[in-house]
Amino acid sequence: MISSTTAPVVADPPPVDTARVQRRTLRLLAGTQVIGGIGITIGIAVGGLLAARLGGVTVSGLAQSAAVVGGALLAVPVVGIMNRYGRRPGLALAYLVGAAGGVLVVVAAARGWVPLLFAGMLLFGGASTAGLQARYAAVDLAEPHRRGRQLSLVVWATTIGAVTAPNLAGLANQAGIGIGLTPLSGPFAFSTLAFLLAAGLVWLVLRPDPLLLARRLAAGSPAAVPGPAGASTAAPGPDAAPGPDAAPGRGLRAAFAVIADRPAARLGIAAVAVGHLVMVGVMAMTPVHLGYAHVGDELLQVVGLVLSLHIAGMYAFAPVVGWLTDRAGRRPVILGGVGLLLAACAVAGTAGHDTLRLVIGLVLLGLGWSGTMVAGSTLLSESVPVDVRPSVQGLSDLVMGLAGAAAGAVSGVIVGLVSFGVLTILAAVATVPLLALALRPVPAARPAGRPG
Repeated sequence: MISSTTAPVVADPPPVDTARVQRRTLRLLAGTQVIGGIGITIGIAVGGLLAARLGGVTVSGLAQSAAVVGGALLAVPVVGIMNRYGRRPGLALAYLVGAAGGVLVVVAAARGWVPLLFAGMLLFGGASTAGLQARYAAVDLAEPHRRGRQLSLVVWATTIGAVTAPNLAGLANQAGIGIGLTPLSGPFAFSTLAFLLAAGLVWLVLRPDPLLLARRLAAGSPAAVPGPAGASTAAPGPDAAPGPDAAPGRGLRAAFAVIADRPAARLGIAAVAVGHLVMVGVMAMTPVHLGYAHVGDELLQVVGLVLSLHIAGMYAFAPVVGWLTDRAGRRPVILGGVGLLLAACAVAGTAGHDTLRLVIGLVLLGLGWSGTMVAGSTLLSESVPVDVRPSVQGLSDLVMGLAGAAAGAVSGVIVGLVSFGVLTILAAVATVPLLALALRPVPAARPAGRPG
C-alpha cells in the first residue's frame, strides 16, 4: 500500500494596516507622555530644593545632573534591548528604573543621606529616557512628509502632565507629610506611582512594536501592499523574536560611524545636545535663584508657576514647531531655536529677582529648546538607515544627557561662586558652535526626507 503525505497548508498571516498601527501608537505614546511627564517634572521641580536642604546650595545642581546622567547612561542598555526586541520592552524598563529611583529618593530624604539621594536621582532619570525615546518611536512608521509633526505631537503631549506637575508639587508634598514622609519627598512617591502606571501601559498596549514592523517594511519582508484608503499593510511577525532584528553592527560603534559619515546627522545630534545643555543649565538653577527672594510654601508656589510656564514653552507649541520643521525645513528651525535660546539668556540673565521677567526668559528658553529638539531629532532620525536608527538615537540621547548633566553640575558651582547672570552669559556662549555648524551647507539627508 502506497501512502502519501500532504504538507499542511499554512495560511498567510493577516495583513497589518500600518497607518492604523501608527495612529494607535501615537495615542498610546501621548498618554504615557502625560503620565510620565507628571512624574518627571515633579522631581525636577523639587529635586534641587531637596538637595539644597540636605547638602547645601553648591551641590543643589548635582541632583538635576544625577538625573540627567542616569537618563543618559540608561539609554545604552535600553537601546540594546530595543535593537533586539523593539521599543516596548525598552520603554517599559526605563520607566521601571525611574520608579526604583523614586523609592530611593524617598528613603534618602528620610535618612538624610546625600549620596543615596544622588543614587536615587541617577535611577530616577531613567524615566526621562523613556520620554525621550518615545519621540523616536513616534516616527518609526511615519510618512516622510509628516515626521516632524508626528514627532512633535508626542513631545506636545508632555505639556499636559509637565505643566500641571510643578503646581502639584505642593499638594504632593503636603500629602507626603500627612502620611509621615519627610518634607519634599512626597512628590517622589507620587512620581513612582506614575512611572509604574506608564510602564504597565507600554508593556500591555504597544503591540505590534513599531520599530520591528518598520524594519520588516524596510527589508521588504513581508512587502507592503496598498491598504484601505491608501494605507499600507504588512503581514505581522513576532514582536519579541530576535531573529533578523538582532543582527550585529547596531551598537554605539556603528552609530558613531554612521554619524561621522553624514553631515545632516551631525547637525541633528548637535542641535539636540546644545539646546538641552543651555536649557538644563539655566532651568536647573532658576528654583535656587528664586529661593533668594521667596521662602517656604511661597517658594514652591512661585517655582511651580515659573516652571509650568517654562515647560509650556518647551512642549505646548511643539505641533507648530513640527509643522514648521516639515514646511520650512530642519535647519531653519534649528537656527530659530538658537536665536530663541540667546534671547532667553539675555532676558533671564538681566531679570534679577523680577519674577515676571524670569517667566518671560524661561518661556523663551523652552521655545528655543523645542526648536532644537524637534527639528534636530527629526533631522537625525531621517538621516540614518532604519536598522541602525535606535543606536544613533540612543547615542544622541547619551550625548544630550551628558551635556545637560555637565551643565547642571557646573551651574550650581557658578551660581554659588558668582551669580545667576554669569551663568546665563556662559550658556549663551555655548550656542556658538551649534550656530556655526547650522550655518554651514548641509548635503541632503539619506534616506529621503526634507532636512532643510
